[in-house]
Amino acid sequence: MKRRLIRVAAVTAAIGSLTLAGCASSGSGSTEYDPDEKVELTFTWWGNDDRAQRYEKLIEAFNEEHPNITVNGSFTDFPSYWEKRQTEAAGGGLPDVWQFSDTYLRQYAQNGMLADLSEYAEYVDTSAIDEGLLATGQLDGAQYSLPLGYSTWAVFLNDDILAEHGIEPYPGGTSFEDYSAWMAEVTEATGGAVYGGTDYTQRIQNFENVLRAQGGNLFTEDGELGFDEDDLRAFWESGAADRDGVVVPQQKLEELSPVSGFGANVTASEASWSNFVAAYLADSGASSISMVAPPTAEEGAQDLYRQAGLQMAVSAKSEHPEAAAIFLDFVVNSPEAGEIFGTSLGFPASETKLEGATLEGPDKQVADFLASVEERIGDAPPAPVVGYGSLEQKFWDLGKELGLGTVSVDDAVSQFFSEAKVILG
Repeated sequence: MKRRLIRVAAVTAAIGSLTLAGCASSGSGSTEYDPDEKVELTFTWWGNDDRAQRYEKLIEAFNEEHPNITVNGSFTDFPSYWEKRQTEAAGGGLPDVWQFSDTYLRQYAQNGMLADLSEYAEYVDTSAIDEGLLATGQLDGAQYSLPLGYSTWAVFLNDDILAEHGIEPYPGGTSFEDYSAWMAEVTEATGGAVYGGTDYTQRIQNFENVLRAQGGNLFTEDGELGFDEDDLRAFWESGAADRDGVVVPQQKLEELSPVSGFGANVTASEASWSNFVAAYLADSGASSISMVAPPTAEEGAQDLYRQAGLQMAVSAKSEHPEAAAIFLDFVVNSPEAGEIFGTSLGFPASETKLEGATLEGPDKQVADFLASVEERIGDAPPAPVVGYGSLEQKFWDLGKELGLGTVSVDDAVSQFFSEAKVILG
């Protein structure tokens, strides 16, 4: 396989109001790269044990081709992951290579935290990635990250649980009201042993789909909120009846964390990104999980989109940027990555990675699901604003408080908009 090398210029770094130590220092990009030098890289990602096992296999495959590059990997859950990255950013010590999200593109790229891959195109192959997907890692003409794959929003069903209790599967693509009614039927049929699902109003993605069905988006092209307090209030109020005994109690979810209610077999359904099927199978131990279209606020709307949020980036301050880029390229483009990960990181964004994937079982499920909702997929939303990750987390936290009964809908709306004003200025 062709060796792909990269020279990365290290730059000064700051994030938000954080002042980084040693901001005048730089990485090793100023010296000529020796491809045979023995180096060690730090690599990190968020995810579960299934994803960790796959990355371990990929690192082994990478070392067969590059035995001189030692990759030291680590992982954690999503919220903790970004808290740790911000702490590292404050000290100038981000990992050499790290699983990234377009949610944070502006925040990290505008402050010089990410290597500009577009300057080193001769070493990082982007020819096998669709231009539209490449754009998800671009800002102001620079390529700061590469997409690992893409997903779209889906509803997952635990076929084992439904069969055990003789429950008809949720057909998918109905109104939110019909989905709530189905969840109530599940909870009643199992006597509360298994709940129909999780409160969908906790997830900002479900709110986003409601806005898109009405012709809007979470944010405008100018980086302003694309909704008002009444929109958010109506959405959170729509889940009040479900929170009263239909969906799994929030306290139960707190006890199960970091495993989801669906992964722990206490809910029969859950809405999430389509690439989660492998993780859900691993967590739940279910023999079969189905994927169906999520509910919609308006029949015939193009409320879904291809989300290429799962990306890979190189730290601008890496001491071994060339070796880091070699590994990044292997993760993004190699057939080995396609063989090991299939669609668990999203449907492969790179054609060369897709060539290595055998679309069987869960991977074929993802491919078939994406094809089944093709007509519902519209244009991608505007690029996430700086601070979107914090807003998403605030939305989630307030959703949990609504579930625990520690905040009213009006107070939650007020808190969210107060946070938004601070973050968006």
